[in-house]
Amino acid sequence: MIDKTTSLTDAVRVIRDGFTLGLGGMTIYRRPVGFVRALIQQEQPPRNLTLLALTCGLASDMLVGAGLVGRSRCCYFGLESFGMAPMFIEAVATSSLTIIEESEASIANGLRAQMAGIGFMPSQAWQGTDMFTVRPDVKRIVDPYTGLPLTAFPAIGCDIAVIHVLKADRFGNSILGGNPTIDVELANVARQVIITAEEVDDSLTAPIDIPGHTVTAVVSLPRGAWPTSCYPLYPIDGGEILRYIEACHAGRFRDYVHH
Repeated sequence: MIDKTTSLTDAVRVIRDGFTLGLGGMTIYRRPVGFVRALIQQEQPPRNLTLLALTCGLASDMLVGAGLVGRSRCCYFGLESFGMAPMFIEAVATSSLTIIEESEASIANGLRAQMAGIGFMPSQAWQGTDMFTVRPDVKRIVDPYTGLPLTAFPAIGCDIAVIHVLKADRFGNSILGGNPTIDVELANVARQVIITAEEVDDSLTAPIDIPGHTVTAVVSLPRGAWPTSCYPLYPIDGGEILRYIEACHAGRFRDYVHH
């Protein structure tokens, strides 16, 4: 049992140029916003990251706006009822961001393939669609037993996964607090896993969602998901998200993220 607690300052230094960075949570729920702010605020933050998430929201938009992301792979990028993600839209309009087209099925199957230690995962998804035209790396294959067409989704790996949790202990065992999304899968495929936690306890009583053996570092970071929510501790701060959007549209994105 190794004590994996570390400071936020030390944790963000682990991420290097060109890494694939997986972010836990869902759109504007339990996102590692505090970690992302600290990552951006470094004197020399990493560049040309590949951003991996099932859905991208506020934290992802901040990374794109700060110029840290070269590629994104997710099936949705936005702020739900608050509208479009402003810095993502700007990056797409200026062609400064490469988008790897994904769907729920391609991400799920790609992660499953990685966890299984194989090169691809077969699925019936995407059959009869034009998705193959934008993802030539996804291949059509034939089921050797039925002769039916299948899709071979390539494995998706991850250098670093950053996941914000409700509770963790010093050894990395973590409780998500509901809405697991793909956090468990990210923790299993990433070479390194950084947990930011609302609370770090000596012991946990609830069922463990992420076991400590998959975790590299634990950072105590109360309100680390704000202004996204962290159930049941605090809800979405809609006013703050609107202030973020207003700052972006007014050309004050840098002032906002460095505040």
